[in-house]
Amino acid sequence: MKRWSLWAAAVASAALFLSACGGSGGGGGVLLPPPTATTPTPPPVTATAPKYKLAITATEDVPGTFGSVGAYEKITGTFTGEVDPKDARNAIIQDLSLAPLNANGKVEYTSDFVLFKPKDMTKASGVLRYDAPNRGNIVSLDPYFASRGYVFLTAAWQGDVPAGPGKLTLKVPVAKNADGSSITGTYRAELLPTAANNDSLPLPGGPFNAAMQAYATASLDNTKPGYVLTRRINEGDARQLIPASEWKFAKCSAATPFPGTPDETNVCLKDKWDPAYLYELVYIAKDPKVMGLGLAALRDMITFFHRDASDAAGTANPVAAAIKNTIASGVSQCGNFMKTFVHLGFNEDRAGQKVFDGVFAQIAARQTNINTRFSIPGGGGGVRADHTAFGQAGTRGLSKDYVDDVAQRRGGILSRCEASGTCPKLFIGFSGTEFWTLQGSPLLTDAWGTTDLVQPGNARIYYYASTHHLLGLPSLPGASAGALYATNGNAGVIPVVRALYQNLEDWVVKGTTPPDSQVPKLADTTLMRPQQVKFPAIPGVSYTGLVNTYSLLDWGPNYRPQDESGIATQVPPAYLGRDYAILVPQVDADGNDIAGIRSLDVAVPLGTNTGWNYTNQPGRIDQAGLFGSYFAFAKTAALRGSDPRPSLQERYVDQAGYIAAVTTAANDLVAKRFMLRVDADAAIASAIANPVLP
Repeated sequence: MKRWSLWAAAVASAALFLSACGGSGGGGGVLLPPPTATTPTPPPVTATAPKYKLAITATEDVPGTFGSVGAYEKITGTFTGEVDPKDARNAIIQDLSLAPLNANGKVEYTSDFVLFKPKDMTKASGVLRYDAPNRGNIVSLDPYFASRGYVFLTAAWQGDVPAGPGKLTLKVPVAKNADGSSITGTYRAELLPTAANNDSLPLPGGPFNAAMQAYATASLDNTKPGYVLTRRINEGDARQLIPASEWKFAKCSAATPFPGTPDETNVCLKDKWDPAYLYELVYIAKDPKVMGLGLAALRDMITFFHRDASDAAGTANPVAAAIKNTIASGVSQCGNFMKTFVHLGFNEDRAGQKVFDGVFAQIAARQTNINTRFSIPGGGGGVRADHTAFGQAGTRGLSKDYVDDVAQRRGGILSRCEASGTCPKLFIGFSGTEFWTLQGSPLLTDAWGTTDLVQPGNARIYYYASTHHLLGLPSLPGASAGALYATNGNAGVIPVVRALYQNLEDWVVKGTTPPDSQVPKLADTTLMRPQQVKFPAIPGVSYTGLVNTYSLLDWGPNYRPQDESGIATQVPPAYLGRDYAILVPQVDADGNDIAGIRSLDVAVPLGTNTGWNYTNQPGRIDQAGLFGSYFAFAKTAALRGSDPRPSLQERYVDQAGYIAAVTTAANDLVAKRFMLRVDADAAIASAIANPVLP
């Protein structure tokens, strides 16, 4: 049931969050020292220092005006940069030393960008906000923050996005052996057919990467060692081998049946694909991209727009001298990327200064494997698919003193930036799905799940109570989402998120201390094992406590799990017999989460919203992707039958009581700085205009 939506104020923000992003060992008994975090001496600036080139391809007006700032314009172009393989700050980039060099002795990349700025730059506030694009999708400006005079930048960081309309691409080189020959290595793809047919399936496969560029097979001969295709229904089931004679690297269809036309990035099956199964292909791939250049590209672009007057050829920076502070926003996959960016030391520019003053990693539980050989950064983490994909090993903890007792490793996401004095002010936002599906609770507790972590002073973690990963998406029928139950209807979270962005701005620009972290905790029993959740006995609803587990995995001796970097030689990874604790939020008598920021849809509920939902596919053990659930309250006591949750009438008596409850809750959120006054007033007006009771 939909109660309010703040369409005039929040729809653009909801669309922005959804488009911006949104989905990752070794063990041993020795406690390792922190990762290398010393600050190298910057090399002297010489004639061979990296050069940057700005190419503007289009400038156009943005429709409408934005408060007193007025009109905006959209600048589209490319940013070409160079990375010095000899600079210690770049040494961590996987395969950089194997990339081709240009005439300046550097490794080149080119990133597409879109810049939104006030036409009258005297109206600019001095804040540049970078929105990381999800799988190349352009992120538009946010109307509320445009009215505050922001400059918005969205620019490519992911080197496997194919070119296409509305896409931002990053061109990075392919690594080669010293003699120029192709580098090869073991790679794994999960193929998820949706129909029973003989059409070929494209690589790289997986639930989130269907449109990404694949790594080609080193040989079309799948009878060679290292080529195996198996199938199973659930991730934990035994793999069933498909003989090499029954599949080929080829394109096929009804018009071109098996064995089809040979092709290096498609797989053809003799029998029909069965959508009940998860197919796993292990093969020898070739020509890995130097994907980690995306980290350096973002570092260099932000530094250029923030600090440089012009590029190497004299082309003017269109926002030169106008930027005082920089804030990064990354949502889902991009939030994972931003955490990796900080963790691997890229928030330090060539002059030793901060790249971003503030970072907001939204609905981002993990890190991303952008810095591995044969990286595909868009992988997720699910119960059935992508369960042991790259991205599952990097440290979850923030503190430089964090100790991972499961892996026996030391050091957190902020270790390197603490050593160099370049840590940003960091916000992390979580939905319920981050607990149930994306293995998020190790951010909050020790690895065994016995003690709450003390977070660093420059970081805040905010849990959006009773939300799902698809922030602000209105409730959908379960069948349309592949879900057993109707999907989560908590659209009221969007104003909460916007207020937090305002709090981050105030912290960065004014030094105003933000609200304390709002998260479930072991100490007050609002965070616990899934089987301890006291979910109400709602008729027709079965709570199972299914969560995505998080195991310690080993990808081989050349993979550095702490940093999500290196070369995986053990594929699939080996299970090392130890598991991290996965905890989830406790609920109230209605089934809504107790802890966290309770938006109006939770503080004044019309139903139960959860961060979990189960697949509606028979035989599968899985969550319904990244969806949560919604269970509406009955309107009257007579209609609720055996439902233990009070009806709307029992809660609010009448519409006046409902409006009073919304007003009180909205004012409370404003007082706590979790809602802007303009959004609170709009919510109250919406409650008046849209009655839920007589």
